Amino acid sequence: MFSQGQLIFGILFAIVFAVIIFRSYRKDAALDKKYYKGSLWILLIFISFILGIAAIKFLLGY
Repeated sequence: MFSQGQLIFGILFAIVFAVIIFRSYRKDAALDKKYYKGSLWILLIFISFILGIAAIKFLLGY
């Protein structure tokens, strides 16, 4: 299926990619708190809106 070299490359690539993504997230976390303050409320409102639509659909039997 895969050669040994391809497996080693795939595993190393996944590890390095995960480390880079984690470091970038940690670096941007402070800026995210500053610029996206209150975004959790928007997410909760959006989820409750979708759940409300699903509840209305379920209760009306469509």
